Amino acid sequence: MDRRAFLRLGAAVPVSIGAGVGPAFCASSAPSSPADPYPASAGWRVYELTTEVHLPAAAAPATVWLPVAAPHLGDYQHTVSNEWIAPGAQARAARTGRYGVDMLVIDWPTATHGAPLSARLTSIVALRGRDVDPGAAPSRNPARSAQAAESAATLAEYRRPTQLMPTDGIVRDTALAITAGLTDDMSRAQAIYQWVVDHTCRDASVRGCGTGDVVTMLKTGGIMNGKCADINGLFVALTRALGIPARDAYGIRVDDSPRGFRALGKAGDISRAQHCRAEFYAAGYGWIPADPGDVRKVALEEVPGGLPMTDSKVLAARALLFGAWEGNWVAYNHGHDVRLPGSGLAPVPFLMYPQAKTVAGTLDSLDPAAFGYRIASRRVA
Repeated sequence: MDRRAFLRLGAAVPVSIGAGVGPAFCASSAPSSPADPYPASAGWRVYELTTEVHLPAAAAPATVWLPVAAPHLGDYQHTVSNEWIAPGAQARAARTGRYGVDMLVIDWPTATHGAPLSARLTSIVALRGRDVDPGAAPSRNPARSAQAAESAATLAEYRRPTQLMPTDGIVRDTALAITAGLTDDMSRAQAIYQWVVDHTCRDASVRGCGTGDVVTMLKTGGIMNGKCADINGLFVALTRALGIPARDAYGIRVDDSPRGFRALGKAGDISRAQHCRAEFYAAGYGWIPADPGDVRKVALEEVPGGLPMTDSKVLAARALLFGAWEGNWVAYNHGHDVRLPGSGLAPVPFLMYPQAKTVAGTLDSLDPAAFGYRIASRRVA
């Protein structure tokens, strides 16, 4: 199915007790209409995200690091506010690393006399879908990103390798083989997208969103299994290896799919709804969405038993997810190799899940119940 045809069909301040609003997190460039800054007529939906953490009193001293919604991304995500309350704790907004990863850091330096350790982070985020037609000239893309012109320094950053995503060796050799004979960035990025869809497979047994270790994936040969951080990380690494700026966007699903994909949405309790997406940059277009990982998710999870890659639903997702993504997902950051401030721990590959270090050691960020966190979303007026 043609992608365009399918679209037509479906159409920070430290606080010890109390609440805080971090200035590093606040969006400051909302639309100007005083009556309704995010009108549904312009495609906006507004969501409240709540992350709650509950640890036993015996866990202190303890520190928790919570990812927060990116403040302002193009014309599709504006964070209206981030507020928190953490009784008995010291909480502060922090930004770390070369990617500028924002987080809330909550410290309980001592035991709380038998009281459990608890904290709540509440975010209000306005979202809408994205749609860039890669086959049309930039002037024919009215919905293209408001950040179509990007700084040279930013573009250089998103060409650089990371610990798990090198851009030389087997990664570069594979990228060159995929794109042999192609000369423009758009065609090369699309060839990589199609190759990743064809040569990967979503593996339900992988914990969380995977690790994003692309060299290990490529060395397996044949079908490469993983989840979104693996599959979309592979797309980003291969694209960067050709000198095309590309990045992962780490975030979480907050609502059902507007286009009816059962596998691509989650509302209510979203504690296990983390998902990373990908983008690449093309001059004149700005950042262009790409999500081969979700194509493979539709194939595996849309119906019990899965769907063949030739099914119309999979073909529709494949056409849609090069150039568009649905506005039912919040981006946290684009970071890699993220150091958690004050942790003394090795960097985490990415920050998409709550992290914690207690008197007994680190907690399992991929097990919300064992960790003691819950994330919920609801649409608000």
